[in-house]
Amino acid sequence: DGIEWKRSKWSRFARFVIRNSERFAIRNSDVIIADNEAIAEYVHAEFGTNCHIIAYGGDHALATPPDAAALPPLPSRYALALCRIEPENNVGMILEAFAAMPGQPLVFVGNWNSSDYGRGLKARYGASPGLHLLDPIYAPGALRALRDRAWLYVHGHSAGGTNPSLVEMMHFGIPVAAHGCNFNRYTTEGKARYFESAPELMHVVANYDPESSQEIGSAMSRIARSRYTWEAIGRAYFDLMLQP
Repeated sequence: DGIEWKRSKWSRFARFVIRNSERFAIRNSDVIIADNEAIAEYVHAEFGTNCHIIAYGGDHALATPPDAAALPPLPSRYALALCRIEPENNVGMILEAFAAMPGQPLVFVGNWNSSDYGRGLKARYGASPGLHLLDPIYAPGALRALRDRAWLYVHGHSAGGTNPSLVEMMHFGIPVAAHGCNFNRYTTEGKARYFESAPELMHVVANYDPESSQEIGSAMSRIARSRYTWEAIGRAYFDLMLQP
């Protein structure tokens, strides 16, 4: 799952085991597939090995009709974030930014009760005006309705390569504000807006206007239709298997 040993949630011993497992796997594989250009660059620099780059499809997110009745009452216009509640997803940074902008509602979906980190953030920010902290939503219709109503997707992931939730949201044709790591810049081809601190995220949100929102949203949709459909991904794997 990306460069797993770099994730802050692992202990020093776990990182040692994961890193050595990575080394063993790469050196003993016939074909290396990376889901992101930044991963491929890392593998080449670290091991002198080239990768095939194949990401994921995201168009399945549009396959189910929306079921708005399955959602709790929410604002008519909101920014959306959804992820596992972990430090490398910069959840605290995002909440800090939107807590300081009560006029910009944020719906944040995640497993808040699965860790001390998540419970602490929920206790700190759960009552903040404009913040709607929801538990995980798995029903496809409810998730589709939630995404349909968002005007902005906020993506805080800073580890792990190409993230499926990002490529799914790109199909909805709305602006993306993403953490400025190389993974996200490659995924969005440098056409999203980027942040690496709460003040930077506040600046990004404050400077969206209808024209730039439409331009960025259209770019996200165009990239998604070109690179992140399951037809394209399946064809890439099929072509790879046909190689001698």
